Amino acid sequence: MKKLEDMKFIYKSIYLIALTLLLFAGSCTDLEVPVESELTAVNFPNTEEDFIAIAGPAYRFLHYKFYTINQILVQELTGDMAILTANGGNWYDDGRYQNYHLHTPTPDQRFLRESWAAWYNGVSKINSILPLFEGKEESEVRDLAIAELRAFRAYLYFILQDNWGGVPIVTDFGPEVELKGRDSRKDVCKFIEDELLEVLPNLSGETGVATYARMTQWAAYALLAKLYMNWEVYTGEAGRWNDAVTACDKIIAEAQTNGTIALDPDYLAMFYPDNGPQIKDFLFAIPCDGVHMQEHIPARYWLHRGLRYKYELPFNPSGSVKALPEYYDKFVVWNDNDVRKGIWLTGKQYMFDGSPIIIETTNSGLDDRYNGPNPNAPVDYHLEFTREIEFRNLVTFDTGNDELGKAVGYRCNKFYPDKNSITRNQNNDLPIFRYADILLLKAEAILRGANATMGHTPVSLANMVRTRAKAMPYTTLDLDELLDERARELAYEGWRRNDLIRFGKFEEPWGVKTSTDVRKRIFPIPQEQIDRNPLLEQNPSYE
Repeated sequence: MKKLEDMKFIYKSIYLIALTLLLFAGSCTDLEVPVESELTAVNFPNTEEDFIAIAGPAYRFLHYKFYTINQILVQELTGDMAILTANGGNWYDDGRYQNYHLHTPTPDQRFLRESWAAWYNGVSKINSILPLFEGKEESEVRDLAIAELRAFRAYLYFILQDNWGGVPIVTDFGPEVELKGRDSRKDVCKFIEDELLEVLPNLSGETGVATYARMTQWAAYALLAKLYMNWEVYTGEAGRWNDAVTACDKIIAEAQTNGTIALDPDYLAMFYPDNGPQIKDFLFAIPCDGVHMQEHIPARYWLHRGLRYKYELPFNPSGSVKALPEYYDKFVVWNDNDVRKGIWLTGKQYMFDGSPIIIETTNSGLDDRYNGPNPNAPVDYHLEFTREIEFRNLVTFDTGNDELGKAVGYRCNKFYPDKNSITRNQNNDLPIFRYADILLLKAEAILRGANATMGHTPVSLANMVRTRAKAMPYTTLDLDELLDERARELAYEGWRRNDLIRFGKFEEPWGVKTSTDVRKRIFPIPQEQIDRNPLLEQNPSYE
């Protein structure tokens, strides 16, 4: 199955600039016979395909690393899931990854600079397109296109305020738009809520190929659920647990009534390179094809180079990201048959035929601390990943540039390596909102005091997720256990920081991080943005 019908809104998007120029260009000839193929504001855009073609560029800001690398790594490396270490200086990168783990990012961090620019470029692109759409005669397809763009803009503002707190709300486009300071975080959240509630009636309720990777009613309800669940953190007001349940119930009702949304039976297969619109658990996802939508490269970050030939990869992975031991332990504490354990690579490594993965090295190549008489003597090392992460030099976050140093830490193999890609770019689509997440959010909201609806309890909702995972069911459930369940279900999907903050756990120690500063829950505004707009004020503790 194609991930998108002819990938039309991606491929056609490359024509956006030429098309929009043509919209307002008068005829350059004075022919008496009209040119029927000329694009004008009268005949374009009119069809759903036309509107999709023009809207496509707004979505591209989720591609080319801005979400698939920057957003995911920043959210996970600041949390308790993963750590990115150096090997003899490789991957140190001026302490960039170390700073995320230690909660000491700076206003010059590259990922933060690129992300702020990408999300606001997306907002600007939407602001430039909306007047064109709004100038068209009212129709169902026109109203749908406007609703999708406004919902997607609301999502971009959700990311912006989640990362940086209060940010400027900009809805206009053009040289006359003046610089402005930061709106309050509460005002940004209210803007997101108002936008979503207003456009929801015009969004599509269809799932599958036709609407895959576009903002639908279900993506909008999922975003509302996320917003309401974090309302207390974001605004300082009381949590809106009942509103979160209402949003979740819209999605759950669709799943139970029409079956267009569901927990797919094979958890691991949802993240294979051939995933796509057939996955009913995905409510909103980033389609990646390795060619036009690149830079989804989890194998590069997680896999050891010794695994290249096992997975038939066309490149040498770097294996610089490792799981923090306590996070991995959440998967094995039950001692059950939870299939989600299958995302981890642990201990000694073997080829698929059972033969050991052997690395030919020397005594000093195996361990550069070797001080015996035969440093150059050959050694056949059976690759083995260790649970513990031992630092040889904590100042430079270095675990060693020998074979033992490169093998520390368990590896996440959730987004299965793509042997059919001709580069390091993988075809695995990346989900942003999932149905399983919605079930767990509703369970959490009820635990926090929301009214139970639809005959659900926190235990019954969480057990839907655990049953799909073939895990032992809960008999009781509290918030700490639910947070662990979210760790198991949503590993490396970019929600861990968000969850830890909401559960009041972000300031707890893990790895070598000891910061307890609650001000680090949001990131520093990139200095280059402050230089361009002096009205922006830096977040406290980064001044």
